[in-house]
Amino acid sequence: MSAKYKVLLTDYAWPSIEPERQVLSEISAELIVAETGTEAELTDLAPQADGILTTWAQVTAGVIKAAEKCKAIARCGVGVDNIDIGTATALGIVVANVPAYCIDEVSDHAMALLLACARKIATLNHHAKNRNWDREVGPPMRRIRGQTLGIIGLGKIGGTIASKAQAFGLNVIAYDPYISQQRFQALGVKSVDLPELLAQSDFITIHTPLTAETQQMLGEEEFRQMKPTAYVINTARGDIIDTVALHKAMDEGWITGAGLDVLPQEPPDVDEPLLNLENTILTPHAAFLSNESVYDLQVSAASSVARVLTGRRPESVVNPEVLESPALRATSLSTPK
Repeated sequence: MSAKYKVLLTDYAWPSIEPERQVLSEISAELIVAETGTEAELTDLAPQADGILTTWAQVTAGVIKAAEKCKAIARCGVGVDNIDIGTATALGIVVANVPAYCIDEVSDHAMALLLACARKIATLNHHAKNRNWDREVGPPMRRIRGQTLGIIGLGKIGGTIASKAQAFGLNVIAYDPYISQQRFQALGVKSVDLPELLAQSDFITIHTPLTAETQQMLGEEEFRQMKPTAYVINTARGDIIDTVALHKAMDEGWITGAGLDVLPQEPPDVDEPLLNLENTILTPHAAFLSNESVYDLQVSAASSVARVLTGRRPESVVNPEVLESPALRATSLSTPK
């Protein structure tokens, strides 16, 4: 029996796509897997797609316009900066993401980077393995308990790391103009503006999406406001930080160091200056990763497309205004239960 729907998978970053196939088979949908994920290939494949699943590939205005039957685009992840949301919304396409699949993994990773910076784990490991048994290399260590963690973005992940940091005895403050004071109070976190957070924090961790507002949110001006002993942790998006300014800030001693899981370009060029700084800990965009989180991600993203194609609203709609738009391509979507 021929498939009722076709769903284009632009790219993926895991060994098997069987979870997506299984979810989509339940609504008689065939998965079309792109080979290169280039704009040209996706534009060629898009006209037959009733839905699109994407991970890192750019789902551009051109690709979306070519997808004349498409009712839903789902991102296999939290951020949606690789999707032209404006074009999708104008054409009546629901855009969904998976905002809650890796809360523990990312908050654990951010906390691990914080601890590794505070305890000089990477530096001490490097020197010890090179037969330099000197615990005094790098900056002096301070007791973690009693220091201040500043969280930029107190959503699901930011709130989770707040409780984990508090368990280590850190004082937690946060900047998030979109979160209610009731949430701050419930988490036991002090609400501050960004300049106050920059000035007070011993560690700063970023948990905000990449938007026009947050693009290069931390640049030279912001780094100059930080303590010279401060560390910056980023497990969100690379472009939230001006990495040229970050390199200058660490190289000239405005701040002490950084723990980064993301960079503006991934993988970075071989001559990326941050790779040469001993006071930078880098991991290859791995904060989200665990066997459990990847499976949850695959199932949730595929389910979002399946829901739209069968007249049901996804769990997380990035562009909710499209649901009331006369251009909406999907049939009236029932609220998820």
